[in-house]
Amino acid sequence: MSAQSSAIVSARHPLPRSGAPVAGLAWGLLGVVAFSFTVPLTRVAVGGLDPLFIGAGRAVVAALLAAGALTLTRQALPRGRQWLRLAVVAGGVVAGFPLLTSYALTEVPASHGAVVIAMLPATTAVIIVLRTGERPVRAFWVFAALGAVAAVGFAVLQGGGAGHLQRADLLLVLGVLACAIGYAEGGAISRELGSWQAISWALVLAAPAMAALTAVSVAREQPSATATQWLCFAYLACVSMFLGFFAWYRGLAIGPMAQVSQVQLAQPVLSIAWAGLLLGEQIGWLTVLGGLAVVACAAGASSSRRRAPVVPDRTAVKSPI
Repeated sequence: MSAQSSAIVSARHPLPRSGAPVAGLAWGLLGVVAFSFTVPLTRVAVGGLDPLFIGAGRAVVAALLAAGALTLTRQALPRGRQWLRLAVVAGGVVAGFPLLTSYALTEVPASHGAVVIAMLPATTAVIIVLRTGERPVRAFWVFAALGAVAAVGFAVLQGGGAGHLQRADLLLVLGVLACAIGYAEGGAISRELGSWQAISWALVLAAPAMAALTAVSVAREQPSATATQWLCFAYLACVSMFLGFFAWYRGLAIGPMAQVSQVQLAQPVLSIAWAGLLLGEQIGWLTVLGGLAVVACAAGASSSRRRAPVVPDRTAVKSPI
């Protein structure tokens, strides 16, 4: 192992964590902004491209970028059980969420998809608590619950009402569950491998399966889309599937993970705003009021850790940048 490996760097430059909560929140917010374009741009892309091609193909492109970054920086290979944990990350955020949401968004508008995105912070927080043993104070759960209710209520009303359960709703719910598991495990293993290294290794691990699915899609139907749809696909591959995770997993690794996860409460507000600007969906006073409520609850949940100590999670180790 060379002196430049991540194992050596980890002892010298550990990620700041409980001592730098603002840093964790700032990195998390940057990731959320990047991810907030995912739903509306996926909605545009599925107008001309096969959902299977979008869900799997973007992972293949991102895996090529990841392999290049890992090779150029000579990262050390993960060891032992780290591969199993990376497989969990890959199943959640590389395969599960992109594929499920791509199919769902062929049937529902972007604003409706934001209904389920609004459920992601609370789901992620629960998975994090189960996975890492973090114990946020009661105020955190109160704000998180209020934020989830506000976000879901806002998104449902803005999307014209959830109505009765549709197939797309089930796909979106399963996608959120997969994504929450991938977020929690990815944040934990980022403390060992580094933020961008974690998503990069997960992408490389999933690449053979994603390439096979992409080939199936191409064999079934040759990709044909407008320039705008291809640009949306490029964003999904390069940012939603790769660069956005640099910031997001770094924020989770700095932590506290449960509090940083609540920054996601701003994501449905941003997603619906982009849907209005990019897709022409109507944005009214409800968006403004709902957005203010959601952001206020996210701020309360994220800052609640300052009112009482939080038990460090059991996965804590020093980490590379």
